[in-house]
Amino acid sequence: MAPVAIGAGVLSNQVSDSVDAISADLEHADPPLVTTVTDRNGSTIATLYAQYRVPVTAAQISPAMKAAIVDIEDRRFYTEGGVDPQGMLRAAVNDSSGGDLQGASTITQQYVKNYLINVVDRDDKTAQEKDREDSLARKLREAKMAVQLSQTVSKDDVLADYLNVVEYTGTVYGIGAAAEAYFGTTADKLTVPQAALLAGMVNNPSVYNPYTHPDNALKRRNTVIDSMVTAKSIPASFAATAKATPLGVVGTRPAAPSSTCLGSAPDAGFFCAYAVNYLKQAGFTVDQLDTGGYVVKTTMDPHVSQVVKDAVDANVPTTQDGVANTFAVVQPGANGHQVLAMVANRNYGTDPAQGETSTNIVADASNKFGAGSSFKIFTSAAAMVAGKAGLNTPLPNPFSNCFTPPNANKYTPCYSVSNDGTSYPDPISLASGLATSPNVAFVGLESQVGMPAVLDMARKLGLRNTLATNDAGNPPITDPSDARSKNPQYDEPQSQYFQNLLSFTLGNSPVSPLEMANVSATLMSGGTWCPPNPILSVTDRNGQAVPVKQQGCEQVIPPGVASTLEAGLSQDTTVGTSAAAAHSAGWTRPDIGKTGTTQLSESVAFVGGVDNFAVSSMVFADGPHPEEICPGTPVHLGRCGHGAFGGTVAAPPYFHAMSTLLAGVPDTPIPPPDPQYLDARN
Repeated sequence: MAPVAIGAGVLSNQVSDSVDAISADLEHADPPLVTTVTDRNGSTIATLYAQYRVPVTAAQISPAMKAAIVDIEDRRFYTEGGVDPQGMLRAAVNDSSGGDLQGASTITQQYVKNYLINVVDRDDKTAQEKDREDSLARKLREAKMAVQLSQTVSKDDVLADYLNVVEYTGTVYGIGAAAEAYFGTTADKLTVPQAALLAGMVNNPSVYNPYTHPDNALKRRNTVIDSMVTAKSIPASFAATAKATPLGVVGTRPAAPSSTCLGSAPDAGFFCAYAVNYLKQAGFTVDQLDTGGYVVKTTMDPHVSQVVKDAVDANVPTTQDGVANTFAVVQPGANGHQVLAMVANRNYGTDPAQGETSTNIVADASNKFGAGSSFKIFTSAAAMVAGKAGLNTPLPNPFSNCFTPPNANKYTPCYSVSNDGTSYPDPISLASGLATSPNVAFVGLESQVGMPAVLDMARKLGLRNTLATNDAGNPPITDPSDARSKNPQYDEPQSQYFQNLLSFTLGNSPVSPLEMANVSATLMSGGTWCPPNPILSVTDRNGQAVPVKQQGCEQVIPPGVASTLEAGLSQDTTVGTSAAAAHSAGWTRPDIGKTGTTQLSESVAFVGGVDNFAVSSMVFADGPHPEEICPGTPVHLGRCGHGAFGGTVAAPPYFHAMSTLLAGVPDTPIPPPDPQYLDARN
C-alpha cells in the first residue's frame, strides 16, 4: 500500500492551494439565482436567469426528500466525516492498478463537485471537464474540500446546499425549482414518490428525464423507493403503494418560467426589455442580471399599461399586416421622468405570425418614416429661445416656397415645400401654426433660426438616442468594407446628417416613440429634461439596496418657454388637427398635443400630454412592403388616396386611454404663456 499512499500524498500537496481558496467560499456559496423584474406594485413581470433556482433552507425540504436522497446516494451521510475512507481507499487501489476509477463519493463530495461545475466553473467548459474527469487528483481535491466543509457546516445545511446546487434538466437547478417545475409544488410538500423521482434524477438528469425517458425514470424512481425501504425510512407496505403511483409530472416539459423578457405579458414585454437595457447601460452585466438574484422594481404602472394596451389593440389588431401602433407614457417631474407604460399592438416575442417582434419598437428609433409635423415643436422652441418668434409672431406662409438650404453653393437646388391645402392664412401666427401645422411657415422659421439650433433643441428636449442613430434608425456604419460607410445617410448620426437639410422640421427621419413622449414630459416639467427612467429600485439577494447610475436632470429651456409652448400646443385638440377626433371621442379636457403625418402617410403621430401623463402614440408601417396607412376599422395598409393623419389615426388611442385613466379626475389646467415669449425679441 506504500506506493499508493505516497502517490496520494504528492497529489494532495499539489492541489492544496486551490482547495483552500475554493473551500473558503463553499461555506458562503452564492449560487446563481433568479433576478425578478416587477412592476411598481411588486407583481412579477419577468424572470431573468441562467440557472432557474429557488433556494430553500433545510427546514423547507420535506423529510421524504431528505430521506430519498440520503438513502440512494450516501446512506452513511450523517455519521461520516465528509468522506468515505473505505470507498476512497478502494478507489485509490483500483486506480493505481490500472482499473477504472471507482465511486464512493459522499453527498458532501458530490456537493463540492456540483458546486464547482454549476457555480465556480459554470462559464468555463475546460474547467468543467476537469471537474468531471475520472482522476485520483480530482477525487483528492473533492475529499480535502469535503473534509474542510464538514468541520464547519452542519449536516443538514450541507444536505440543503447540495440539493440547492444540483442540476435537473435544462435550466432547472435545485430542489426548490425542481419541485415547482416538475410537480407544481414546493420542496416542503414533496411526497415519497415525487421525492424518489427527483432523488433518482441527480445521478443522470438526461437519462432519467421523466418527459423524454419515462420508463427509465419510473425504474429509477422505484429503485430509490426500494432503497428507502432498505434504510427503514419507509415501511415495505407503503413502498408498494408509492411504486404503483404514476410519475405525476405536470405538462409535457418542466414548467420553468421564461428566462428573458420574451416571457412577459403583452403589456409588459417592451417595458421589461427597456428596463433591462437601461440597467446594462448603468453598468450591470448580463451575467450579473442573469445570476445575481436581484429584485428589480420598475416604474411600470400595470393599470396604465393595460389601459393603453387595450387602446392600441382596439385601434390596430396585434396581427394586422404591416401596421404598428406604439404608445409610450411618461410621468413628468422636475426631479425625474418615470416611464409608466410602453406598449404596442405588437407583442414582444419571436413569432411574427402572431404579431410579435423581438425589436423594442417603443424604445428604439423604430419608426423609420418619422413623426411628421410633431417635430415642429423643436423649431418653435428654438425660435422662442433665440428670440426669433413668439406665439403671436406672424410667419410668412404662402402655399408653396423654395428655400435655400444651409451652406448652399450656386449648384445647390432650393428645397421646395408646399402646404397641404390652400386654406391657411398668409401670414399665420406661430400659435395658429402649431394648431394647424402648415409646412411652409415652419420650414421658413427653421431656415431663419438655423439648423444647428433646431437640432440642438431636439437633442435637449429629448431625442438623445434618436439623433445618435443614422437616417435608417441604426448606429452609423463605420466599417470601411461596407459600401454604405461612404454614404452620409448611413455613416453619419442624424445630428450631423441634418445640418444642411431643412426637411428635419417636417419629421421625415427615424425616431423613438418613447423619446417623443419624453419630449412632452420635458415641456410639462417646466423645461427640465430627465432620462426616461424605468427603475424604482434594485435590491440584491440579501435585500440590500443596489445603486443605479443614471444621468441627472437638466434645465434645458427656460420655464417661460416651456409654459408658452404648452399654451401654444393646447389648441390642437380644440381647433387644431386633432379637434375632429377629440369631438368624436367626447374629449373636452385641457391638454397639449401635436399631430404629425409623413408625406406618403406611412407614419402618423400624436405627441402630447394631459394631467400627469406625457404621451406619444405613433402608427407606422413596419412590414417589408410599406404602403400608405389608411383609416378604418381596423387601420390598415392600402392605396386609399386619402391616407391617415395623426389626428384621425394616432390621436384616437390617446383619447380612448386617457378618458379611461382620468375618469372622475378633475381637469388640470394648462399653464398660461409667459408674456416674454409672446412676441419676437430680435
